[in-house]
Amino acid sequence: MADMERLSSDGLDLDSFRKEALRRLRSSVSIDAAFFASVDPTTMLFTSALAETPLAAVTALFLDNEYVRDDVNKFARLAAASDPVGSLDRSTNGDRDMSARYRDVLAPIGMGDELRVALVAGGLCWGVLCLHRAESPLGFDAAEVDFVRRVAPFLAGGLRRTVALFPAIPDASNSSGPGIIILDADLTVASINPRAESILADIVDSDWPTHFDLPAPIYAAAAHLLGNHREMVAAPTATRLRRGGGGWVTVQASSLNGTAGRQVAVVLDAADTAAVSSLILAAHGLTPAQSRVVALVLQGRSTPSIVNELHISANTLQEHLHVVFDKLGIGSRRELVAALSVRGSR
Repeated sequence: MADMERLSSDGLDLDSFRKEALRRLRSSVSIDAAFFASVDPTTMLFTSALAETPLAAVTALFLDNEYVRDDVNKFARLAAASDPVGSLDRSTNGDRDMSARYRDVLAPIGMGDELRVALVAGGLCWGVLCLHRAESPLGFDAAEVDFVRRVAPFLAGGLRRTVALFPAIPDASNSSGPGIIILDADLTVASINPRAESILADIVDSDWPTHFDLPAPIYAAAAHLLGNHREMVAAPTATRLRRGGGGWVTVQASSLNGTAGRQVAVVLDAADTAAVSSLILAAHGLTPAQSRVVALVLQGRSTPSIVNELHISANTLQEHLHVVFDKLGIGSRRELVAALSVRGSR
């Protein structure tokens, strides 16, 4: 336990953190395969995904189950639950065939029980973890489930720190305009422009299956859109991905209808301040009140203006700013603006 707590504060990059966390988990829990993803806390869409063999081969089916179909232990439900951990065997009372994910995705590749965890820190979900056992009557026992439950906050905190440590810098690319990808209803790539290809080559998450044309998070955004369309539910279909050169890319999926039939347009663009600052601030553990102060500072508002807008005293404002400066390791409003002002080249 202490080993996992130390890992959460080591300041590792995302890829190193995930791999080391899984290595340490395996020293206490028998795991035959794992899926470990970071998520956008605003939308619960994946922002990166590490899928071990044989899970990588069924990623498309997994995304369809997660975003389109009903099943037990959905990540969004776990993230909102008092207990963010759930096993397949416990949720189905030992009748795994009750789960479509087991019947259609796990059983065909020889997987049995599944232990799912929503990694929540500061009231926000920063990632999800799926631990799998090979097909066997024996699944994860109560002690193993409890161990994962106890280390989950450390894993969540570590994921949150990978966001806080990731630089928010401008897009230095000379390319102009957004990247555009058109997907057919089965999520195959119908067309893609050169700008999108350039952006995809610079996305940090390089662990998606080699037989995929696109990163899993982009398929996830499209699958989420298609699933909500079928259920006639309006929901956000935007997320943010990390660029290899530093900074962030926004991903926006939109439905298209035309002579080619149902399609999805995915727009990739350099993230500006508004798109990324809320994520960075949440990763640093700012409260909603502190984040509102920062938003007004980024607009260039004066102290009297902020005080009047938020109906707080000047002393309270200064207290908020002092905490913000301390959390971000800066000393002035000018440094705050410099730290969070991300301008993408156009």
